[in-house]
Amino acid sequence: MLFAILLAGAAATPNVFSQTLPPSIQVRGDLFTSSATFAAGKGTAAFMGGSITEMDGYRPIVMESLRKRFPNTEFEFVNAGISSTCSHTGAFRFRRDVLAKAPDLLLVEFAVNDDQDAGHTYTDAVRGMEGIIRAARLERPEMDIIMLLFVNESMLETIQRGETPVSIAAHLAVAERYGVSTCSVAVELAKQINAGEMTWAEYGGVHPQQPGNQLAANLVAQVFDHALIKGERKSDQRRSADEPPIDPFSFSNGRYLEHDQINGSAEWTWQTPDWKTIAGGFRDRFANRDLMVAEQPGAQCSFTFRGNAFGAYVLAGPDAGVLEYSVDGGEWKSRDLFHRFSKGLHYPRTVVLEAELNDGEHEVRLRVGESKNGASTGHAIRVLDFTAS
Repeated sequence: MLFAILLAGAAATPNVFSQTLPPSIQVRGDLFTSSATFAAGKGTAAFMGGSITEMDGYRPIVMESLRKRFPNTEFEFVNAGISSTCSHTGAFRFRRDVLAKAPDLLLVEFAVNDDQDAGHTYTDAVRGMEGIIRAARLERPEMDIIMLLFVNESMLETIQRGETPVSIAAHLAVAERYGVSTCSVAVELAKQINAGEMTWAEYGGVHPQQPGNQLAANLVAQVFDHALIKGERKSDQRRSADEPPIDPFSFSNGRYLEHDQINGSAEWTWQTPDWKTIAGGFRDRFANRDLMVAEQPGAQCSFTFRGNAFGAYVLAGPDAGVLEYSVDGGEWKSRDLFHRFSKGLHYPRTVVLEAELNDGEHEVRLRVGESKNGASTGHAIRVLDFTAS
């Protein structure tokens, strides 16, 4: 069984740079690979995003829908959702958490977290999402992709004014460039609210309740329904990564550096923190992880990498400090790791320190800053992984 693409007469691909909102569903490309693989009796579907993906929300409903659509298929489902994380974290962990599972179908969402958690600009949101999608097209071009665009209350208000939220506009630009189908939960919810069919409260808020999750899953099902059963694929709709990226500094080569690449010291060590003795909330998924930890102001470590971007995937809690860095012997710069959600939680976030270096080998020195955020209780640097692209 092979799926082709778009029903004749469907809406044209939107211009995301205009103030005109796209429809709830845009089918770009096809579902040729996943439908053929699933119909053959076995396949893998991966879900990537923030807490909206990690929680028992739309994901289990889509999983059950796929089981019903392909009743004889043995599925492997990959939950690659991590609460609080944005598309930057997604791009740097994509190879490890998704591509390593060799999925036939990827469903990805980061619009809400790029907006409210990371506060990304349009450029930042493109760099993260294009990093994911371009890496997929480069390394697993046969994989089918569906992008979901969820919504928070401020984004909903933007849509109701007839405008497009920044993160959604950025992600739509990536989807259009690479021929990725999109399900705009944001637009569908606004439409249903306007028609008196649902309210924000009924939808369930930032983390949707059952009605909101069902709304999202229904949009995914409609993407499948729009794929007609034919014996050929519309390859001109699925765009490869042969052409230059939207942004040359997108994180399409995003990766984590190996721990042994980091030149630590007595004051910068890989260790499993004793979280029971450290103030602040903590998520169990990080309980047994080794982190690179430093707390003494002035303490230094270093590493080298090849690429044009680097950063750190950190847990930034109530005692988060200031990370200082120098590239290739240059001036020292600093980045405050304390996040507005750090006060009560060791908050997972990827801090991109430099994103527009010359593409080549670079030496990075890191130092614990003498200063700290006024709301922080300490100078702690806790790094889950160092990132590069």
